[in-house]
Amino acid sequence: MRVHLLDGTYELFRHFFAVPSHRDAEDAEVGAVRGVLGTVVTILEDGATHLGVATDHVIESFRNELWPGYKTGAGVDPELLAQFPLLEEAIEALGVRVWPMVDQEADDALAAAAAHAADDERVEQVLILTPDKDLAQCVSGTRVVQLDRRHRRLMDQEGVRGKFGVGPASIPDWLALVGDSADGFPGLPGWGAKSASAVLARYEHLEKIPEEASSWEVEVRGPAKLATTLVAQRDLATLFRDLATLRTDAPVGAVDDWRWLGPTPAFQQWAERLDAAGLAERARRLAERRKG
Repeated sequence: MRVHLLDGTYELFRHFFAVPSHRDAEDAEVGAVRGVLGTVVTILEDGATHLGVATDHVIESFRNELWPGYKTGAGVDPELLAQFPLLEEAIEALGVRVWPMVDQEADDALAAAAAHAADDERVEQVLILTPDKDLAQCVSGTRVVQLDRRHRRLMDQEGVRGKFGVGPASIPDWLALVGDSADGFPGLPGWGAKSASAVLARYEHLEKIPEEASSWEVEVRGPAKLATTLVAQRDLATLFRDLATLRTDAPVGAVDDWRWLGPTPAFQQWAERLDAAGLAERARRLAERRKG
């Protein structure tokens, strides 16, 4: 079997800014929910049998206690935030497993599900459906891969190395040095993508990088300054790596829990509320074909 894991937060943001506004009978904005549901049904139609969707029910997590500048829901359009619980309920009505995260993040749920699936010998491949660079740390060989559906780009372990210059295990270290503006931490001064890639390709993790630049077996611009910064801010770099490291203990259940068995009766009501009767019909027909 193949397991599909969808980043519902990314999809909701993307559809909110990409599709026309649509309001329901109560004048609530639901355009993004309609768009994401269409994506989920299409994934099922394309052959997905085991599917889970992760969302950030609250756009804060334990990481906000570790770093005050970490991302929050501040500044996010209220009409976008209001669609998260609607999406979660609608996906559940569709019969698809959804993980609404509160203390942890959607990325943690995806990482946990990928780890569970990778441990199941019945699973041939795990596809993590998101372009988010954080999830590159979960990639393993050609068995656990990352798929950017929008651009039709599949990234296996060699693809991660080709894009970032380091393997999946070094992605948190790379982000610690380079920073991640989307998540709200800056990285270390002077360290850029090229220098971080060059150094980590040789040493893999922060603690293995020699303190003296004269010992580095790599060629980078301004090695002495980079080394001095790393030594002076090693604790900060370690904190940033902790922020970037995805947890795999989120309560996502087991692979068998993610098998799609068809929509629940409640999905018809959701489709009517969203003026998307076609989605209910597509889901119903697909479920009938699979049962047949």
